[in-house]
Amino acid sequence: MRSYSPDLTPPWKKSQPAPEVPAEPDLVVEEVGTGFCGAVIRCEKTAEGPTVTLEDRFGKHRVFPMVPRGFLLEGRVVTLVRPSAAAPVRPARTASGSLAVPGARARVARAGRIYVEGRHDAELVERVWGDDLRIEGVVVEYLEGIDDLPSIVRDFAPGPDARLGVLVDHLVPGSKESRIAAEVTGADVLVVGHPYIDVWEAVKPSSVGIRAWPSVPRGQDWKTGVCRALGWPENTGAAWQRILSAVRSYKDLEPELLGRVEELIDFVTEPDLSSPSGD
Repeated sequence: MRSYSPDLTPPWKKSQPAPEVPAEPDLVVEEVGTGFCGAVIRCEKTAEGPTVTLEDRFGKHRVFPMVPRGFLLEGRVVTLVRPSAAAPVRPARTASGSLAVPGARARVARAGRIYVEGRHDAELVERVWGDDLRIEGVVVEYLEGIDDLPSIVRDFAPGPDARLGVLVDHLVPGSKESRIAAEVTGADVLVVGHPYIDVWEAVKPSSVGIRAWPSVPRGQDWKTGVCRALGWPENTGAAWQRILSAVRSYKDLEPELLGRVEELIDFVTEPDLSSPSGD
């Protein structure tokens, strides 16, 4: 007859089972072995077992095996498991980081508008804030340069129920852009800008796959100079499509642009407090 030997291991030394947590998109966890912290991008089934891809706040991706007790969630050890495939998983947030509203319809366009300097600026704003702008009913148009802004503002005739927001490239003290901005700014007109020569620079170099945006000597066309310095074909249209395709969310943009666009959206959607209904 086999004798019974009781387990004398103290309870605090026994390995406790970790709770299983579905690796849903945007769930933020830390991998215990490396300390890498990021949001879940996707799960995949491989020959070695299931893996999870995490993206950190700098946009860097790393793939980890989904082993038991392999991750920390809010400081607790957990075991990540593949999410149920019973229903498609909707993105929790828009590209701008706002909470997604599944099934939301575009609002009728407001009288207020946001103007940006050029087509590339408009395409970048649409790429990141398009979902938000449609829900808010905000239309974005482009100026093709800032020189005509005073006449555009006069023709637009902004008011409390039709505010005008303007995003300007290279808005730095003493520049032509800053002088024009000061001329048109008023209670119902807000002009903000970023410090970059062109909106291309507002995309993080790491997202594009380069170490830094090159310095282009004065007197040269900046975009052509960038293509030349990076060894890209001197086709600025193709270069822009390459840059734009690298932008997936607000994480790919510099804070100097993010804050200014958010400021403009808030400005043009602020309720008219002089209206009896507050609309």
